[in-house]
Amino acid sequence: MPSWIEQAAHRGILTSRYPRERGSDAEVPPTGRAPVPSASAGPTGAAIAGCPVGAIGPEGVEPGRCIRCARCLAHGYRFGGPVEASFRAPPGRAGPEGADVGDEPAPLAPLGRSLHLFLVDVGSCNACNLEVLALANPFYDVSRLGLFFTNSPRHADVLLVVGVPTDAMVEPARRAYDAMPFPKAVVAVGVCPCSGGAFRGNPGLRPSLGDILPVDRFVPGCPPTPVQILDAVLRVAGRARREE
Repeated sequence: MPSWIEQAAHRGILTSRYPRERGSDAEVPPTGRAPVPSASAGPTGAAIAGCPVGAIGPEGVEPGRCIRCARCLAHGYRFGGPVEASFRAPPGRAGPEGADVGDEPAPLAPLGRSLHLFLVDVGSCNACNLEVLALANPFYDVSRLGLFFTNSPRHADVLLVVGVPTDAMVEPARRAYDAMPFPKAVVAVGVCPCSGGAFRGNPGLRPSLGDILPVDRFVPGCPPTPVQILDAVLRVAGRARREE
């Protein structure tokens, strides 16, 4: 019998407790968080020079450009950004300890408790697709929260967009957005729609999804974790997780 069946039989049915409880370390591993300077961090010149996407500057790490390559760890940085990391605007430099600077729930209260999600890939490597679709597996089971995936934008409340916006996908993405009924929201999933990621500056690409669609939440990461994506969806619905 495969080991995963043995584990399931031993532990029984196991479903994430998020958002009732904070995401666990297993759900949001260290590499799922943005790097921040550690207490022993030295001069940032070497870290800035070694960052392949220019995400590190004198003010800190820009989560919307960081691809989690871990090269900065050799220069006194560590993975320690926030667990729930989504932003209303393209994320800039992280604050102390990776604080979610200026983060507030998006004012989309008209969206009801039952939401339908439509996924659009405008040019991804499929990593973010897998994290988005993991929300429908038995562990995350977002249907328990009234969230469902739909095959038509005409039935969708939230548009989830993954990948760096390519010129060929600009019009299809706009048509999908235009087909959605109001009220509606757009969530940019991954560093690519936030800033172009590792592909930034190449011909045939748009710098950010915000250049072609009105984005309500940006979720940085390469790829972000399902918990971070779920946090963004709940925030656009005005249902952000509350600390007890």
